Amino acid sequence: MTTCILATGTPKRIGFISTRFQGTDGVTLEARKWAHILSGMGHTCYWMAGILDGPPDASHTAPLAFFNHPEVAEVQDKLFGVNCRSRAVTNRIQSIKERLKDELYHFIEKFRLEVLVPENILAIPMHIPLGLAMTEVIAETIIPVIAHHHDFVWERERFTLNAVNDYLQAAFPPLLHTMEHVVINSMQQKELARRLGIPSQVIPNVLDFSTPPPGVDDYNRDLRAEIGLRQDDWLILQPTRVVQRKGIEHAIELVRRLRDPRAKLVISHPAGDEGSAYMAMLNDRIADAGIDVRFIAGRVGETRGANAQGQKVYRLSDVYPHADLVTYPSYYEGFGNAFLEAIYFGKPVVVNRYAVYARDIDPLGFKTIELAQLVTQDVVDQVRTILGNPSLRDEWARTNYGLGVQYFSYAVARRKLAARLANLFGEGV
Repeated sequence: MTTCILATGTPKRIGFISTRFQGTDGVTLEARKWAHILSGMGHTCYWMAGILDGPPDASHTAPLAFFNHPEVAEVQDKLFGVNCRSRAVTNRIQSIKERLKDELYHFIEKFRLEVLVPENILAIPMHIPLGLAMTEVIAETIIPVIAHHHDFVWERERFTLNAVNDYLQAAFPPLLHTMEHVVINSMQQKELARRLGIPSQVIPNVLDFSTPPPGVDDYNRDLRAEIGLRQDDWLILQPTRVVQRKGIEHAIELVRRLRDPRAKLVISHPAGDEGSAYMAMLNDRIADAGIDVRFIAGRVGETRGANAQGQKVYRLSDVYPHADLVTYPSYYEGFGNAFLEAIYFGKPVVVNRYAVYARDIDPLGFKTIELAQLVTQDVVDQVRTILGNPSLRDEWARTNYGLGVQYFSYAVARRKLAARLANLFGEGV
Protein backbone atom coordinates (compact mmCIF):
# COMPACT_ATOMS: atom_id res chain seq x y z
CA MET A 1 0.00 0.00 0.00
CA THR A 2 1.31 3.45 -0.88
CA THR A 3 1.70 5.68 2.16
CA CYS A 4 0.04 9.07 1.80
CA ILE A 5 2.40 12.04 2.02
CA LEU A 6 0.11 13.50 4.67
CA ALA A 7 0.97 10.73 7.15
CA THR A 8 2.34 12.25 10.37
CA GLY A 9 5.78 10.79 11.00
CA THR A 10 6.04 7.24 12.25
CA PRO A 11 2.93 5.12 11.60
CA LYS A 12 0.81 4.73 14.71
CA ARG A 13 -1.21 1.88 16.17
CA ILE A 14 -4.69 3.36 16.54
CA GLY A 15 -7.56 1.87 18.56
CA PHE A 16 -11.20 2.68 17.81
CA ILE A 17 -13.58 2.25 20.76
CA SER A 18 -17.38 2.31 20.86
CA THR A 19 -20.39 0.44 22.15
CA ARG A 20 -20.94 -1.18 18.74
CA PHE A 21 -19.14 -1.43 15.41
CA GLN A 22 -21.65 -3.34 13.35
CA GLY A 23 -24.22 -2.64 10.67
CA THR A 24 -24.90 0.67 8.97
CA ASP A 25 -25.48 3.12 11.82
CA GLY A 26 -23.79 6.48 11.31
CA VAL A 27 -21.09 6.03 13.95
CA THR A 28 -20.01 2.67 12.55
CA LEU A 29 -19.95 3.94 8.98
CA GLU A 30 -17.89 7.04 9.78
CA ALA A 31 -15.48 5.08 11.98
CA ARG A 32 -14.85 2.66 9.12
CA LYS A 33 -14.20 5.59 6.79
CA TRP A 34 -11.69 7.08 9.23
CA ALA A 35 -9.97 3.72 9.58
CA HIS A 36 -9.76 3.36 5.80
CA ILE A 37 -8.24 6.83 5.51
CA LEU A 38 -5.79 6.30 8.38
CA SER A 39 -4.73 2.93 6.99
CA GLY A 40 -4.01 4.67 3.70
CA MET A 41 -1.75 7.05 5.62
CA GLY A 42 0.30 4.09 6.87
CA HIS A 43 -1.30 3.65 10.31
CA THR A 44 -2.73 0.38 11.68
CA CYS A 45 -6.24 0.31 13.13
CA TYR A 46 -7.76 -1.88 15.84
CA TRP A 47 -11.28 -2.21 17.22
CA MET A 48 -12.99 -2.58 20.59
CA ALA A 49 -16.75 -2.66 21.18
CA GLY A 50 -19.49 -4.67 22.81
CA ILE A 51 -20.57 -5.95 19.41
CA LEU A 52 -18.33 -5.73 16.39
CA ASP A 53 -17.69 -7.32 13.03
CA GLY A 54 -14.11 -6.18 12.50
CA PRO A 55 -11.19 -8.43 11.54
CA PRO A 56 -10.65 -10.97 14.38
CA ASP A 57 -6.90 -10.44 14.54
CA ALA A 58 -7.42 -6.68 15.07
CA SER A 59 -10.49 -6.76 17.32
CA HIS A 60 -11.29 -7.03 21.01
CA THR A 61 -14.90 -7.80 21.87
CA ALA A 62 -16.00 -6.64 25.33
CA PRO A 63 -19.69 -7.56 25.69
CA LEU A 64 -20.16 -5.23 28.66
CA ALA A 65 -19.36 -2.28 26.39
CA PHE A 66 -22.61 -2.74 24.44
CA PHE A 67 -25.28 -0.23 25.50
CA ASN A 68 -27.96 -2.94 25.39
CA HIS A 69 -26.05 -5.43 27.54
CA PRO A 70 -28.55 -6.49 30.24
CA GLU A 71 -26.47 -5.13 33.14
CA VAL A 72 -25.92 -1.82 31.39
CA ALA A 73 -29.51 -1.42 30.22
CA GLU A 74 -30.78 -2.10 33.75
CA VAL A 75 -28.63 0.68 35.16
CA GLN A 76 -29.25 3.16 32.33
CA ASP A 77 -33.01 2.81 32.82
CA LYS A 78 -32.59 4.28 36.32
CA LEU A 79 -30.63 7.34 35.23
CA PHE A 80 -32.92 9.36 32.93
CA GLY A 81 -36.39 10.75 33.45
CA VAL A 82 -35.58 11.09 37.16
CA ASN A 83 -33.53 13.58 39.16
CA CYS A 84 -32.05 11.33 41.83
CA ARG A 85 -30.21 8.01 41.88
CA SER A 86 -29.73 5.70 44.82
CA ARG A 87 -26.41 4.75 46.36
CA ALA A 88 -26.96 1.22 45.08
CA VAL A 89 -27.24 2.51 41.50
CA THR A 90 -24.06 4.55 41.97
CA ASN A 91 -22.29 1.43 43.18
CA ARG A 92 -23.51 -0.51 40.14
CA ILE A 93 -22.22 2.22 37.81
CA GLN A 94 -18.84 2.15 39.52
CA SER A 95 -18.66 -1.65 39.40
CA ILE A 96 -19.39 -1.77 35.67
CA LYS A 97 -16.97 1.10 35.10
CA GLU A 98 -14.12 -0.77 36.81
CA ARG A 99 -14.71 -3.90 34.74
CA LEU A 100 -14.73 -1.82 31.57
CA LYS A 101 -11.47 -0.15 32.60
CA ASP A 102 -9.93 -3.61 32.76
CA GLU A 103 -11.17 -4.25 29.21
CA LEU A 104 -9.77 -0.93 27.98
CA TYR A 105 -6.36 -1.56 29.55
CA HIS A 106 -6.34 -5.04 28.05
CA PHE A 107 -7.18 -3.62 24.61
CA ILE A 108 -4.39 -1.04 24.85
CA GLU A 109 -1.81 -3.57 26.04
CA LYS A 110 -2.89 -6.37 23.67
CA PHE A 111 -2.33 -4.26 20.56
CA ARG A 112 0.31 -1.87 22.01
CA LEU A 113 -1.86 1.08 21.07
CA GLU A 114 -0.44 4.57 20.68
CA VAL A 115 -3.61 6.53 19.88
CA LEU A 116 -7.24 6.00 20.90
CA VAL A 117 -10.32 7.12 18.97
CA PRO A 118 -13.42 7.01 21.22
CA GLU A 119 -16.37 7.05 18.82
CA ASN A 120 -19.26 9.00 20.36
CA ILE A 121 -18.92 7.33 23.77
CA LEU A 122 -17.72 10.62 25.31
CA ALA A 123 -20.55 12.65 23.77
CA ILE A 124 -23.92 10.94 24.09
CA PRO A 125 -24.63 9.17 27.42
CA MET A 126 -26.00 5.90 26.03
CA HIS A 127 -23.50 4.09 28.27
CA ILE A 128 -22.53 6.10 31.35
CA PRO A 129 -20.09 3.52 32.81
CA LEU A 130 -18.19 3.24 29.51
CA GLY A 131 -17.80 7.01 29.24
CA LEU A 132 -16.50 7.18 32.81
CA ALA A 133 -14.13 4.27 32.22
CA MET A 134 -12.79 5.85 29.05
CA THR A 135 -12.25 9.19 30.78
CA GLU A 136 -10.37 7.66 33.70
CA VAL A 137 -8.14 5.56 31.43
CA ILE A 138 -7.21 8.67 29.44
CA ALA A 139 -6.45 10.56 32.66
CA GLU A 140 -4.37 7.69 34.05
CA THR A 141 -2.34 6.90 30.93
CA ILE A 142 -2.17 10.30 29.18
CA ILE A 143 -2.47 8.32 25.95
CA PRO A 144 -3.07 10.56 22.92
CA VAL A 145 -6.76 10.65 21.97
CA ILE A 146 -8.82 11.89 19.02
CA ALA A 147 -12.36 11.94 20.43
CA HIS A 148 -14.88 11.71 17.58
CA HIS A 149 -18.19 13.21 18.73
CA HIS A 150 -21.37 12.66 16.67
CA ASP A 151 -24.28 13.44 19.07
CA PHE A 152 -24.18 15.39 22.32
CA VAL A 153 -26.34 15.05 25.40
CA TRP A 154 -27.91 18.49 24.91
CA GLU A 155 -29.10 17.48 21.42
CA ARG A 156 -31.49 14.83 22.74
CA GLU A 157 -34.57 15.81 24.75
CA ARG A 158 -34.77 12.45 26.49
CA PHE A 159 -31.57 13.22 28.44
CA THR A 160 -32.75 16.59 29.79
CA LEU A 161 -34.07 15.23 33.09
CA ASN A 162 -31.40 13.00 34.60
CA ALA A 163 -29.76 11.79 37.80
CA VAL A 164 -26.19 11.81 36.49
CA ASN A 165 -25.33 15.45 35.89
CA ASP A 166 -22.12 14.96 37.88
CA TYR A 167 -21.02 12.27 35.44
CA LEU A 168 -22.14 14.25 32.42
CA GLN A 169 -20.01 17.21 33.52
CA ALA A 170 -17.02 14.96 34.13
CA ALA A 171 -17.00 12.76 31.05
CA PHE A 172 -19.40 13.80 28.29
CA PRO A 173 -17.00 15.01 27.09
CA PRO A 174 -14.02 15.50 29.41
CA LEU A 175 -11.38 18.20 29.06
CA LEU A 176 -8.09 16.39 29.48
CA HIS A 177 -4.51 16.74 28.36
CA THR A 178 -3.50 14.94 25.13
CA MET A 179 -7.04 15.04 23.75
CA GLU A 180 -8.12 16.34 20.36
CA HIS A 181 -11.88 16.84 20.09
CA VAL A 182 -13.57 16.41 16.69
CA VAL A 183 -17.20 17.27 15.93
CA ILE A 184 -19.18 16.80 12.72
CA ASN A 185 -20.70 20.27 12.30
CA SER A 186 -20.02 23.89 13.19
CA MET A 187 -23.02 24.17 15.50
CA GLN A 188 -21.58 21.46 17.73
CA GLN A 189 -18.23 23.22 17.69
CA LYS A 190 -19.78 26.46 18.94
CA GLU A 191 -21.95 24.75 21.57
CA LEU A 192 -19.06 22.67 22.92
CA ALA A 193 -17.01 25.82 23.38
CA ARG A 194 -19.91 27.80 24.85
CA ARG A 195 -21.12 25.14 27.27
CA LEU A 196 -17.87 23.51 28.38
CA GLY A 197 -15.05 25.71 27.15
CA ILE A 198 -13.68 22.83 25.07
CA PRO A 199 -12.07 23.69 21.73
CA SER A 200 -12.71 21.34 18.82
CA GLN A 201 -12.24 20.94 15.11
CA VAL A 202 -14.93 20.10 12.54
CA ILE A 203 -14.42 17.03 10.36
CA PRO A 204 -17.68 16.54 8.44
CA ASN A 205 -18.98 13.19 7.36
CA VAL A 206 -17.34 12.23 4.09
CA LEU A 207 -17.62 9.89 1.11
CA ASP A 208 -15.01 8.50 -1.26
CA PHE A 209 -15.74 10.91 -4.11
CA SER A 210 -12.45 9.92 -5.78
CA THR A 211 -14.03 6.55 -6.62
CA PRO A 212 -16.94 6.75 -9.10
CA PRO A 213 -20.26 5.44 -7.74
CA PRO A 214 -21.43 1.96 -8.73
CA GLY A 215 -24.22 1.88 -11.28
CA VAL A 216 -26.68 -0.59 -12.76
CA ASP A 217 -25.12 -4.02 -13.25
CA ASP A 218 -26.23 -7.59 -13.90
CA TYR A 219 -27.16 -8.12 -10.24
CA ASN A 220 -29.25 -5.02 -9.60
CA ARG A 221 -30.68 -4.54 -13.09
CA ASP A 222 -33.95 -6.20 -12.05
CA LEU A 223 -34.49 -4.13 -8.88
CA ARG A 224 -37.44 -2.15 -10.23
CA ALA A 225 -39.23 -5.30 -11.34
CA GLU A 226 -38.44 -7.03 -8.04
CA ILE A 227 -40.14 -4.27 -6.03
CA GLY A 228 -43.04 -4.01 -8.43
CA LEU A 229 -42.15 -0.87 -10.40
CA ARG A 230 -42.21 -0.30 -14.15
CA GLN A 231 -39.29 1.20 -16.03
CA ASP A 232 -41.21 4.44 -16.66
CA ASP A 233 -42.25 4.90 -13.02
CA TRP A 234 -40.62 7.67 -11.00
CA LEU A 235 -38.72 5.96 -8.20
CA ILE A 236 -38.72 8.59 -5.45
CA LEU A 237 -36.33 7.26 -2.81
CA GLN A 238 -36.51 8.00 0.92
CA PRO A 239 -33.19 6.41 2.04
CA THR A 240 -33.63 6.67 5.82
CA ARG A 241 -34.94 4.81 8.82
CA VAL A 242 -38.62 5.32 9.63
CA VAL A 243 -38.31 7.63 12.64
CA GLN A 244 -40.13 10.86 13.36
CA ARG A 245 -37.20 13.25 12.90
CA LYS A 246 -36.84 12.10 9.27
CA GLY A 247 -40.04 13.97 8.32
CA ILE A 248 -41.28 11.25 5.96
CA GLU A 249 -44.77 12.73 6.04
CA HIS A 250 -43.37 15.51 3.79
CA ALA A 251 -42.27 12.93 1.22
CA ILE A 252 -45.78 11.46 1.29
CA GLU A 253 -47.31 14.90 0.81
CA LEU A 254 -44.97 15.63 -2.10
CA VAL A 255 -45.95 12.45 -3.92
CA ARG A 256 -49.64 13.18 -3.25
CA ARG A 257 -49.36 16.65 -4.71
CA LEU A 258 -47.51 15.45 -7.81
CA ARG A 259 -50.77 13.71 -8.76
CA ASP A 260 -49.01 11.45 -11.22
CA PRO A 261 -49.50 7.67 -11.26
CA ARG A 262 -45.84 7.27 -12.19
CA ALA A 263 -44.73 8.70 -8.81
CA LYS A 264 -43.85 5.88 -6.40
CA LEU A 265 -42.32 6.52 -2.98
CA VAL A 266 -39.78 3.85 -1.99
CA ILE A 267 -38.61 3.72 1.64
CA SER A 268 -35.44 1.70 2.01
CA HIS A 269 -34.92 1.32 5.76
CA PRO A 270 -36.92 -0.20 8.62
CA ALA A 271 -38.52 1.58 11.55
CA GLY A 272 -36.19 2.68 14.31
CA ASP A 273 -36.33 2.00 18.04
CA GLU A 274 -38.70 4.87 18.88
CA GLY A 275 -41.98 2.98 19.01
CA SER A 276 -44.72 2.25 16.49
CA ALA A 277 -46.80 5.45 16.71
CA TYR A 278 -44.94 7.20 13.91
CA MET A 279 -45.31 4.28 11.52
CA ALA A 280 -49.03 4.12 12.31
CA MET A 281 -49.36 7.83 11.53
CA LEU A 282 -47.52 7.39 8.21
CA ASN A 283 -49.79 4.50 7.25
CA ASP A 284 -52.81 6.74 7.91
CA ARG A 285 -51.27 9.51 5.78
CA ILE A 286 -50.56 7.07 2.95
CA ALA A 287 -54.13 5.76 3.02
CA ASP A 288 -55.58 9.28 3.02
CA ALA A 289 -53.28 10.37 0.19
CA GLY A 290 -54.08 7.32 -1.94
CA ILE A 291 -50.50 7.05 -3.18
CA ASP A 292 -48.22 4.11 -3.93
CA VAL A 293 -45.56 3.62 -1.24
CA ARG A 294 -43.18 0.66 -1.15
CA PHE A 295 -41.42 -0.29 2.09
CA ILE A 296 -38.48 -2.39 0.93
CA ALA A 297 -36.40 -2.76 4.11
CA GLY A 298 -36.75 -6.53 3.82
CA ARG A 299 -35.06 -6.38 0.43
CA VAL A 300 -32.13 -4.11 1.41
CA GLY A 301 -29.16 -5.29 3.44
CA GLU A 302 -25.46 -4.77 4.04
CA THR A 303 -24.58 -7.44 1.49
CA ARG A 304 -26.19 -8.97 -1.57
CA GLY A 305 -27.87 -12.32 -1.09
CA ALA A 306 -31.29 -13.62 -0.13
CA ASN A 307 -33.66 -13.03 2.78
CA ALA A 308 -35.47 -15.62 4.86
CA GLN A 309 -38.21 -15.84 2.24
CA GLY A 310 -35.69 -16.56 -0.48
CA GLN A 311 -36.10 -13.12 -2.08
CA LYS A 312 -33.17 -11.29 -3.58
CA VAL A 313 -31.51 -8.79 -1.23
CA TYR A 314 -29.85 -5.64 -2.55
CA ARG A 315 -27.46 -3.17 -1.02
CA LEU A 316 -28.49 0.48 -0.70
CA SER A 317 -25.90 1.20 -3.39
CA ASP A 318 -27.99 -1.02 -5.70
CA VAL A 319 -31.09 1.09 -5.07
CA TYR A 320 -29.62 4.56 -5.64
CA PRO A 321 -28.79 4.08 -9.36
CA HIS A 322 -32.48 3.37 -10.05
CA ALA A 323 -33.75 6.45 -8.20
CA ASP A 324 -35.15 9.42 -10.13
CA LEU A 325 -35.32 11.66 -7.07
CA VAL A 326 -34.23 11.47 -3.42
CA THR A 327 -36.30 12.94 -0.60
CA TYR A 328 -34.54 14.05 2.58
CA PRO A 329 -37.07 16.10 4.56
CA SER A 330 -35.48 15.63 7.99
CA TYR A 331 -36.28 17.99 10.83
CA TYR A 332 -32.91 17.35 12.47
CA GLU A 333 -29.64 15.69 11.47
CA GLY A 334 -26.18 15.71 13.04
CA PHE A 335 -24.85 16.01 9.52
CA GLY A 336 -26.68 14.26 6.67
CA ASN A 337 -25.21 11.08 5.20
CA ALA A 338 -28.19 10.49 2.93
CA PHE A 339 -27.69 13.93 1.42
CA LEU A 340 -24.07 13.07 0.58
CA GLU A 341 -25.14 9.72 -0.86
CA ALA A 342 -27.66 11.38 -3.16
CA ILE A 343 -24.97 13.78 -4.39
CA TYR A 344 -22.50 10.93 -4.83
CA PHE A 345 -24.95 8.97 -6.99
CA GLY A 346 -25.84 12.06 -9.01
CA LYS A 347 -29.48 12.22 -7.93
CA PRO A 348 -31.56 15.39 -7.46
CA VAL A 349 -32.57 15.79 -3.84
CA VAL A 350 -35.44 17.46 -2.04
CA VAL A 351 -34.09 18.56 1.33
CA ASN A 352 -35.65 20.24 4.32
CA ARG A 353 -33.60 23.15 5.65
CA TYR A 354 -32.64 21.50 8.92
CA ALA A 355 -30.20 23.57 10.97
CA VAL A 356 -26.92 21.85 10.04
CA TYR A 357 -27.83 21.86 6.35
CA ALA A 358 -28.71 25.56 6.48
CA ARG A 359 -25.48 26.51 8.24
CA ASP A 360 -22.82 24.10 6.91
CA ILE A 361 -24.03 22.72 3.56
CA ASP A 362 -26.39 25.12 1.80
CA PRO A 363 -23.88 28.03 1.62
CA LEU A 364 -21.50 25.85 -0.41
CA GLY A 365 -23.70 26.13 -3.51
CA PHE A 366 -25.31 22.72 -3.97
CA LYS A 367 -28.18 22.53 -6.47
CA THR A 368 -31.18 21.19 -4.53
CA ILE A 369 -34.91 21.60 -4.11
CA GLU A 370 -35.38 23.06 -0.64
CA LEU A 371 -38.44 23.06 1.56
CA ALA A 372 -38.89 24.94 4.81
CA GLN A 373 -41.13 22.58 6.82
CA LEU A 374 -43.83 22.81 4.11
CA VAL A 375 -44.39 21.21 0.72
CA THR A 376 -45.37 24.32 -1.20
CA GLN A 377 -46.60 24.60 -4.77
CA ASP A 378 -43.19 25.96 -5.72
CA VAL A 379 -41.52 22.80 -4.38
CA VAL A 380 -43.95 20.61 -6.34
CA ASP A 381 -43.33 22.62 -9.52
CA GLN A 382 -39.55 22.32 -9.11
CA VAL A 383 -39.85 18.56 -8.66
CA ARG A 384 -41.97 18.25 -11.81
CA THR A 385 -39.38 20.30 -13.70
CA ILE A 386 -36.39 18.25 -12.60
CA LEU A 387 -38.15 14.93 -13.22
CA GLY A 388 -39.04 16.03 -16.74
CA ASN A 389 -35.67 17.51 -17.69
CA PRO A 390 -32.79 14.99 -17.98
CA SER A 391 -30.28 17.61 -19.13
CA LEU A 392 -30.99 19.74 -16.03
CA ARG A 393 -30.58 16.67 -13.82
CA ASP A 394 -27.20 16.02 -15.43
CA GLU A 395 -26.13 19.63 -14.92
CA TRP A 396 -27.08 19.50 -11.23
CA ALA A 397 -25.31 16.16 -10.83
CA ARG A 398 -22.03 17.51 -12.23
CA THR A 399 -22.14 20.63 -10.09
CA ASN A 400 -23.01 18.75 -6.91
CA TYR A 401 -20.42 16.03 -7.43
CA GLY A 402 -17.71 18.65 -7.89
CA LEU A 403 -18.72 20.32 -4.62
CA GLY A 404 -18.72 16.92 -2.91
CA VAL A 405 -15.13 16.37 -4.05
CA GLN A 406 -14.15 19.81 -2.80
CA TYR A 407 -15.78 19.75 0.63
CA PHE A 408 -16.75 16.21 1.67
CA SER A 409 -14.22 13.82 0.14
CA TYR A 410 -11.77 11.48 1.84
CA ALA A 411 -9.03 13.98 0.95
CA VAL A 412 -10.69 16.56 3.21
CA ALA A 413 -10.83 14.15 6.17
CA ARG A 414 -7.26 13.01 5.46
CA ARG A 415 -5.88 16.54 5.75
CA LYS A 416 -7.81 17.23 8.92
CA LEU A 417 -6.85 13.93 10.57
CA ALA A 418 -3.19 14.54 9.70
CA ALA A 419 -3.48 17.90 11.46
CA ARG A 420 -4.98 16.27 14.56
CA LEU A 421 -2.11 13.77 14.73
CA ALA A 422 0.41 16.57 14.23
CA ASN A 423 -1.10 18.41 17.18
CA LEU A 424 -0.72 15.29 19.33
CA PHE A 425 2.74 14.17 18.24
CA GLY A 426 4.36 17.22 16.66
CA GLU A 427 5.12 17.95 13.04
CA GLY A 428 8.54 16.28 13.12
CA VAL A 429 7.66 13.00 14.82
